[in-house]
Amino acid sequence: MSFDFDATVVGAGAVGLACGRALAKRGLSVLLLEKAGHIGQGVSSRNSEVIHGGLYYPTGSLKARFCVQGRRALYAFLDSHKIDYRRCGKLVVATEEAEVERIEAIFRQATENEVEGLEHLTGAQARALEPGLNAHAAILSPESGVFASHDYMLALEGEIADAGGSVVIATPFERAEPLPAGGFRITAGGEGGATLTTRLLVTAPGLEAQDVAASIEGFPTDRIPARHLGKGVYFRLTGKAPFERLIYPPPIPGALGTHYRKDLGGQAVFGPDLTYVETEDYAVDPAKAEEFAHYIRRFWPGLPDGALTPDYAGIRPKLHGPDEPQPDFQLDGPEVHGLPGLVALFGIESPGLTSSLAIGEAVADKLQHG
Repeated sequence: MSFDFDATVVGAGAVGLACGRALAKRGLSVLLLEKAGHIGQGVSSRNSEVIHGGLYYPTGSLKARFCVQGRRALYAFLDSHKIDYRRCGKLVVATEEAEVERIEAIFRQATENEVEGLEHLTGAQARALEPGLNAHAAILSPESGVFASHDYMLALEGEIADAGGSVVIATPFERAEPLPAGGFRITAGGEGGATLTTRLLVTAPGLEAQDVAASIEGFPTDRIPARHLGKGVYFRLTGKAPFERLIYPPPIPGALGTHYRKDLGGQAVFGPDLTYVETEDYAVDPAKAEEFAHYIRRFWPGLPDGALTPDYAGIRPKLHGPDEPQPDFQLDGPEVHGLPGLVALFGIESPGLTSSLAIGEAVADKLQHG
């Protein structure tokens, strides 16, 4: 039978756009459905804009593979599209003797993950690079950086359009049903509401991954993982940025922890922390500044009193709750849910932005060969 589109992607954040681009590059007619009024308004707009090296993730995991592959592809993409970035490097810092073993474990993990250019630094070497830093020892990852993530998403959208694809905003996905001869009938709402048919379907809606999966007829409920909302807030520094490189203490359970970055505008930003919440709440409590200051002074003792101002918050679509092990990305194809032509993405949090181009290619491969 004929379809309105070869492939439809639900969600036009960084990962959905990367999936759409990968499919369009293979000559498929592609449609992206986005419920918001602009692309990249969900998880993709509320993060650190960090390009991760790939240090922390278990070797062989999707996170480890896609982060390294995605980072390499991302720098090439940013260069080719003249998108602003700064390959500033990252210092993972042991602020006391007790943390040295933890950063040594990160070094070994990163080496196994084939992260390039890693260096052991003594405290003195780290302080020579970043005066004012409290470091007992450190790891330098020169491939880490920061970039203009929204410009990146606009470029992805542009490549989809150049290949004949379409990104339709203000058009929420409502439901899908498998067709007897293959493919899906999709109902979308909003001003551009319509019913359409597609041969292939990708769901990449971030925080709504579980709700979207539940709206696909025949998707087994026991194959929809539980959703946990991990909120993180950020504070901005009033005054001159103290460091050029990203500064990361050892990770906290379930996340990389509150870190430092100098953004592309030259300002210092700290965050995110991690708090589990029940609803999408993006308020930043100014009273958290004291808690942040106490944490930050572990690696920057010179933080002036009263220099932190509330900035913004993000929510990560986690697949684990408090005190549970952090799972891998899920790119679930028919081998998991039994619906040919469908790939459903779950738990695409950090390092999802860095990994997005690699995730897109993997999804396209899965659909083409699955």
